[in-house]
Amino acid sequence: MTNQTSQLIAALKRCLKAKGISYRQLAVLLNLSEASVKRIFARQSFTLDRLEQICRLLDTSLYELAKMSALAKTSLPRQLSLVQEQVLANDPTLLTYLYLLLNGWQTEDINSRYQLDKLKSIRLLAELDRLKLIELQPANKVRLLVARDIQWRTNGPIRRRYEQQVKMTFMADSFTAPEHWLRLETAELSNASISILQRRLNQLTEQFAELAELDLTTGPTDKKGMGLMIALRPWVFDMVLTPPAGD
Repeated sequence: MTNQTSQLIAALKRCLKAKGISYRQLAVLLNLSEASVKRIFARQSFTLDRLEQICRLLDTSLYELAKMSALAKTSLPRQLSLVQEQVLANDPTLLTYLYLLLNGWQTEDINSRYQLDKLKSIRLLAELDRLKLIELQPANKVRLLVARDIQWRTNGPIRRRYEQQVKMTFMADSFTAPEHWLRLETAELSNASISILQRRLNQLTEQFAELAELDLTTGPTDKKGMGLMIALRPWVFDMVLTPPAGD
């Protein structure tokens, strides 16, 4: 199999995972046995008709699948240098521009949405190019030089400047509107249960990233920015009764 075929099948697997469709469920939808579906994926022996059939079940197309494959994550760095982070931390506009590029926006869409003139846009793009965060190409096209899911440094410039502000802004909401969700659960858990919960939370954040990757091909007017904040730590509701020091 060619590398391009492997990348296409990898994109198909990510799409199935993001949609929550197992091989067993796909087998039922295709009227095949689970073993047959697994064999097709293992051998990558898809006919064009079969690929199109699966794409229809996933409410996508071969064209969109190919775009997902082209946008797939590579070995691009997920962490920036201190210098890169510091420059972004010092320039909120530059940071926002990079954020939008990482989320699949085209430069013309950014300029239109935020009413940036051509000179301002070129200055921002040139600065991102200078920082080696993007490669600026003809006609202001952009090739990313960093991963889309950047991991900001713990106690680095970005988190020092914006973390508290982001937390406060995010939580300053009643969470009662549609598409808003907030829940706090407290319980006493064993170490084994805590480990299980941590794994499942990691799986949730991975699914969030996978769905975001799938939606990179969706136009800006057909999607909206969403925030997911997940926190888990030892904590006791002791606003009334305070345990002795050392407990």
